[in-house]
Amino acid sequence: MTTNSKEGEKEASARRRAQRYVPNLAEFYFKPQLDWTVEEARKLYEERQAPSEQVGLDRVYYEDCIQGMRRIPDGSINLVIADPPFGIDFDGKSGAYNRDVSLVVDGYEEVSESYDEFTKSWIREIPRILRSEGSAYIFSGWTNLEPVLREVREAGLTTLNHIVWYYPFGVFTRRRFVTSHYHVIFIAKDSRNYFFNKVKHYPEDVWAVKRKYRTREVKNSTKLPTDVVMTCIDFSSGPGDVVLDPFMGNGTTAVAAKCSWRHFIGFEINHELKPVIDNELESVKLGEAYTPYQERLPTIEQLAEKYPGAYREYLRREGQQEATM
Repeated sequence: MTTNSKEGEKEASARRRAQRYVPNLAEFYFKPQLDWTVEEARKLYEERQAPSEQVGLDRVYYEDCIQGMRRIPDGSINLVIADPPFGIDFDGKSGAYNRDVSLVVDGYEEVSESYDEFTKSWIREIPRILRSEGSAYIFSGWTNLEPVLREVREAGLTTLNHIVWYYPFGVFTRRRFVTSHYHVIFIAKDSRNYFFNKVKHYPEDVWAVKRKYRTREVKNSTKLPTDVVMTCIDFSSGPGDVVLDPFMGNGTTAVAAKCSWRHFIGFEINHELKPVIDNELESVKLGEAYTPYQERLPTIEQLAEKYPGAYREYLRREGQQEATM
């Protein structure tokens, strides 16, 4: 693992801050806080042990998540990614969604009890199962956002960011604005000590990610884009960490974890989704999407083309001559 914590780099960073501000210049110097080679990531993955004999790694349990979470030992989970039921009498088969309903798997269950009580039951398990530096991302539509925020506070968790996932082409409406966003609540067990690996220079709290419509494929009534889930994983976990999804759905969290050298544990109450999830997991190879974070950043040449003014200042400060572009 490499870190950006050497004394020389700190001193250089302090000198740059003391000079005049140049827009976009900092991006030329940015490095991820933590990074791992592919070999290091694989080794961390292989070294991680299962939480207990009752709860194994890289498994989806087809049962009620509240009962399942109670079987997880204290402090076993690094990251929770949860997209709970909408609580709006939704089954994904309405004609408003412009989809072939024969490809939507049966068995989607909405909350039968009070949504407030349901939300309380599963969120109250999060502080116990998270490691001390653990965190969670909870997805929510605006209709039931209030009980989610309230139960997060009541559970003693801290909201760090209220992220908005913006997606174009929401469901058409006649007498109200089209809903084209989803709320993502980023929370921590300990607001003074939580894992957050800044892998991008300027990560904003509005994520513009299109929904990818996979026609002619059997699916659950809803599916989060892999890119959205991967963002949560990249910033809030490291290779070998354990990611829990209490509402596994199509298996997106499991797929994203497997692709990036993370372990997963999932719960899904709908047994009809097992073939869908199994097929999703079989379609990807272990670690196939992982590259060191430094390699994902734009090169100096790419930044120079995008920010020519900042590039000239970068060269001046580095004592270099500007090459012919």
